[in-house]
Amino acid sequence: MQSPEARTAVSPTQIHLALAAFADEIVGTLAHLIAYVGALVLFAILALAALGQMPSLRDDGSADQPGWSEASRSHPAFALSRLDSLEKTVSYTILRHPGGGRRDVMRWAGEANKPLAGLEIYRQGDEFDLSRPATADLAVQMGLGAASPLEQAGLIDTKFGPVALFRPTGTAEGMQACLGYLKRSEEPALQISGFSCQGDTLPARRAAIACTLNRLTLLTSGNEPKLAELFAHAELKRRGCDAQASSDWLLGAANAQLRGAL
Repeated sequence: MQSPEARTAVSPTQIHLALAAFADEIVGTLAHLIAYVGALVLFAILALAALGQMPSLRDDGSADQPGWSEASRSHPAFALSRLDSLEKTVSYTILRHPGGGRRDVMRWAGEANKPLAGLEIYRQGDEFDLSRPATADLAVQMGLGAASPLEQAGLIDTKFGPVALFRPTGTAEGMQACLGYLKRSEEPALQISGFSCQGDTLPARRAAIACTLNRLTLLTSGNEPKLAELFAHAELKRRGCDAQASSDWLLGAANAQLRGAL
């Protein structure tokens, strides 16, 4: 008959078996934990990759700028009057910035969906960067890189006053380069810019831009009375779309240097 001490004694083999079972449990738990963490990392990588592709799905270059996002629920604030069947707006995009800025962007396209013209009304907010050249955004609108240099191509007279024209630097005389344009207002803080590839000659493209700006109308000013006042005063100076009105063009030496607000 075994003594109580003999019955309660544990053999080394039993200890080894218990330790092995405990080790197996730890290894199994660690393996599950590593697999779980690996799955989370994989999902995070896939999510970041998807977010990185989102800007390329937008059809407007302005949306690629940090902080800007499309405001699909906002209503258009501007329009072009007397549109005919050949000048239908391809797109009207509204972008907003957390700093308070808003961009109303209109695009037109010709045959084979080739960009024909663009118009952007930018109401500036706290995000506006005075150190950033205005022509950098204009170059992007024209389908060029932000660092692409632009040179002055004269001034035109519109209902908003003189508007500066730009073209890619080094454009030879006679070349049918698209023209960009830019007009700034301090009160209200507003910038009107865009480009046009309409017309077979430089005077025709100037006329197309002047006609576009003269036909730009305000649909709603929201809570911006100064914006309504700006367009009301502009309507008093509105002119017809006469491509032969050469007296409207301010060209030559008088445009050699543009100073002050455009």
